[in-house]
Amino acid sequence: MAEPPDLSAVNADLATLMAERLGVSGAALKDKTRRAGRSLPRWVRRDLAFLDMQESLAMHPKLRGVADLRRAAAAARRVAAYLESIDPAECRKDRIYGILAVIAFNLLLIAALVVTVLAWRGVIGPGG
Repeated sequence: MAEPPDLSAVNADLATLMAERLGVSGAALKDKTRRAGRSLPRWVRRDLAFLDMQESLAMHPKLRGVADLRRAAAAARRVAAYLESIDPAECRKDRIYGILAVIAFNLLLIAALVVTVLAWRGVIGPGG
């Protein structure tokens, strides 16, 4: 039978991966999960909360037998696979494109408003 994973080491590895891929800071996995917030899908946040709970159970001497290490290992694999699929450069690029799109839309909206006001006041148009 395989040796059960050390949950504190697994959680530390996931916390490091979150810092690399998402750029979140924090001391522990729970802090980084909270700071990442809704940038993570719900199932990832749920798995991370489960891993944090299982780590606290595994550290307690009387509750160590209650910890579901097989399910925790599967959750850690799912979370690691998701985090490894994130490209930080692509996220930065998408964020910049989003900001530029908002700025362009606002400029178009202001230009349309200026043209509308000028036409309404008769400065431009058929009677101007």
